[in-house]
Amino acid sequence: MICRNCHTVLKKVFVDLVSSPPSNAMLKPRKAGEPEVFYPLKVYICHHCYLVQVDEIKKAEEIFNPEYTYFSSFSSSWLAHAKEYTEMMINRFGFNEKSLVIEIASNDGYLLQYFKEHNIPVLGIDPAADTAEAAIKKGIPTIIDFFGYQLAQKQLVNKGMKGDLLIGNNVLAHVPDINDFVAGLKLALKDDGIITMEFPHLMQLVQENQFDTIYHEHFSYLSFFVVKQIFEKHGLEMFDVEEISTHGGSLRIFAKHVQDESKKISPNVGKLIEKEEKAGMKKLDYYKNFQEKVNHIKYEFLEFLLEAKKEGKKVIGFGAAAKGNTFLNYCGIRGNDMIEFVADSSPYKQRKLLPASHIAVKSPDCIKDQKPDYVIIFPWNLKKEISESLSYIREWGGKFVTFIPKTEIF
Repeated sequence: MICRNCHTVLKKVFVDLVSSPPSNAMLKPRKAGEPEVFYPLKVYICHHCYLVQVDEIKKAEEIFNPEYTYFSSFSSSWLAHAKEYTEMMINRFGFNEKSLVIEIASNDGYLLQYFKEHNIPVLGIDPAADTAEAAIKKGIPTIIDFFGYQLAQKQLVNKGMKGDLLIGNNVLAHVPDINDFVAGLKLALKDDGIITMEFPHLMQLVQENQFDTIYHEHFSYLSFFVVKQIFEKHGLEMFDVEEISTHGGSLRIFAKHVQDESKKISPNVGKLIEKEEKAGMKKLDYYKNFQEKVNHIKYEFLEFLLEAKKEGKKVIGFGAAAKGNTFLNYCGIRGNDMIEFVADSSPYKQRKLLPASHIAVKSPDCIKDQKPDYVIIFPWNLKKEISESLSYIREWGGKFVTFIPKTEIF
């Protein structure tokens, strides 16, 4: 494999999660008997630029197809995060009805709807037709395509459109050609415009054993110093950065054109670079032994399931999330003998089967009928939101379980 950033031949394996179907490739029950395609999920660390990455074995065009099932608006905490971000950006930078806000990977309009409420012109860009159509129904104009240099030139610049604000939440890790993507940002940004990107912080993945955030949709796993170098290569400069709590610990970067001297460089930039250096992220030793930590979690999970079933306990899951599918697949779970079903609030996922494990996804209404002893929360980053909404399970002595960063029964 060749590094997607610096083209170095990759030799160092960060972690090997064996093979699995794409994590959002859910099945309709009538297709349960058909063969699934499994792809290697081996992660490498580049010894030259330190970009952590998987190979593009499953093409992005096939992953984000018209049946892609992730709709952002089904998470109340994520909507609250989007609304808070909108208010912060308007107050800090003064965006108004003369501005243009462009979001890349705009999904179902979960974020742009809040800018629209302030009468700020918006434009979404998303390759998944189902989610894009949901945004269009909300009155948010959306280009259904992958963002990159060519799209920026043909669909934006050639039509006289550049963004005062370019947003990308949890998309930077999803692009197979990260340099083409950042080159497109450079092209699509007004001279005094601002880019904000949010992405899970590699430091948190390593320190908190978040191996389940690794899946085929995530081509890259990002540190601040690596992203900073890639942006600088394309004439874009970081002027601020924030550490935020979403997705188990993410970064929100603020970038501008190098030539734009109207924005001062925040001390946060230097502080985070120093923090990553002190942690050892610029040395290969930092990335060693992650496989052993992953295997330890796997063994604890399987031990928990076996003991629960021996005791006659009923175990279900909550959240048909991509991270849950990575977790279940690496742990070798197949069928519903260990986990009877997974509940999920999204009607787009209900009445389908999880990839590889073939566990049925049902409405949360089924929980009260089945009265499980344990509810495993797969999207552990939302455990507060989920456990509060399902607090009624305590009426019959039910408990919640998470396994990352360590086993917790509560």
